[in-house]
Amino acid sequence: MLSFETILLFVTASTLLALAPGPDNLFVLAESMRRGVKAGIMVTLGLMTGLIVHTTAVALGVAAIFQTSQLAFDLLKYVGAAYLLYLAVLSFRATGKSRLAEAKEELGSLQLYRRGILMNVTNPKVSIFFLAFLPQFTDPSRGSVTLQIFLLGFLFFLSALIVFSLISLLAGRIGAWFMQTEHAEKFLNRAAGTVFGLLALKLLFTER
Repeated sequence: MLSFETILLFVTASTLLALAPGPDNLFVLAESMRRGVKAGIMVTLGLMTGLIVHTTAVALGVAAIFQTSQLAFDLLKYVGAAYLLYLAVLSFRATGKSRLAEAKEELGSLQLYRRGILMNVTNPKVSIFFLAFLPQFTDPSRGSVTLQIFLLGFLFFLSALIVFSLISLLAGRIGAWFMQTEHAEKFLNRAAGTVFGLLALKLLFTER
């Protein structure tokens, strides 16, 4: 399969990409500060599930559709932007809650997980990025390129999972300290809403 040097180079590049400010880690940052470490981890797991979908799309050639079809690209892009705008509206409408009310809201782990999946899967740029990025590290002389793509996708998954989990941990701790008053909670809700809105606009004006 892949050589050790190729794997080392790929993991290094993947880690740096996961650390670079982008839609996914900003999404994790915002949700972790608002809802805590657990929420950030659930969103991260959702995003990682989305990466599995994109890796599979690249391995099976489906991602090429988004690269060649403007209609398919735009449809997925608009769905993603609409979902982010929906989250922005919910954030701006949220008000400070008591800890009891907040505890009741914690049963939404599955919902947070789904948010992560939708956030990642509805961004066609991720599939196109994977389509351009992953094949660079494959070597047909070392066996099945499809299996190599899946292996590279798994390595990217692990790198991003570690980085995003650390972001969740740090942002969740900061958010827990910061959100001691109702005013601070309202501020974080509006800050998160702004982030979601900006991400929606960024996605909306993204071109292939």
